[in-house]
Amino acid sequence: MNAERIITLLEPFVSRNKQERIEQVLSKRTRHLALVFEDIEKTQNVSAVLRSAECFGIQDVHFIKNRKEYQVNLGIVKGSDKWLSLHHHNASEGVSNVEMALSKLRNEGYRVLGTSLDPQAQLVEEVDLTEKTAIVFGCEQKGISDAVRERADGLVHIGMNGFTESFNLSVSAAIILSTFMRNQRQSWHLNEQEKVALKAEWYHKVVKEADKILARLN
Repeated sequence: MNAERIITLLEPFVSRNKQERIEQVLSKRTRHLALVFEDIEKTQNVSAVLRSAECFGIQDVHFIKNRKEYQVNLGIVKGSDKWLSLHHHNASEGVSNVEMALSKLRNEGYRVLGTSLDPQAQLVEEVDLTEKTAIVFGCEQKGISDAVRERADGLVHIGMNGFTESFNLSVSAAIILSTFMRNQRQSWHLNEQEKVALKAEWYHKVVKEADKILARLN
């Protein structure tokens, strides 16, 4: 069943307020930026970032899982994860999850930037966001892996003015998102086809027993 048909059948079961809210959010949603997390150890950190990402209007979040499995912390995400597109890169044995994830991103038109504490990395304020951009965050202790570092198109860092070496993961991601989204352009917004696809997906999520309704009415 195509997205337009799903919307037509489910719309009578979506309140007017919810319809208007969905339209409002879709008008500001973006796939120009994507977040990527590699082997994050503290799930509460990623859950906090998911909440921030959804608030900023980011749609796509990727997980590269070489050593760690990610579980959503429901108390932190507060339901924000259901509005996001979560992509899990966990290939079979013998395949590089990093290579698989970055290849997918590049096939979708993304330039890949890795976060780094290296002072030679580009400051986030100076990043040119003309191209679609995916930002990779590594594990809390070691940062991005050598595999990501070698394959990334560039490295970025947040300027620090104190003795402490870095912010924690969720704060770093929020700072970078805030900096990048400050420069948001109309061209970053979803096209009509993307809006329709997401609208159908979200209607399906907000309507109770949506599958039964679709089966009965279609």
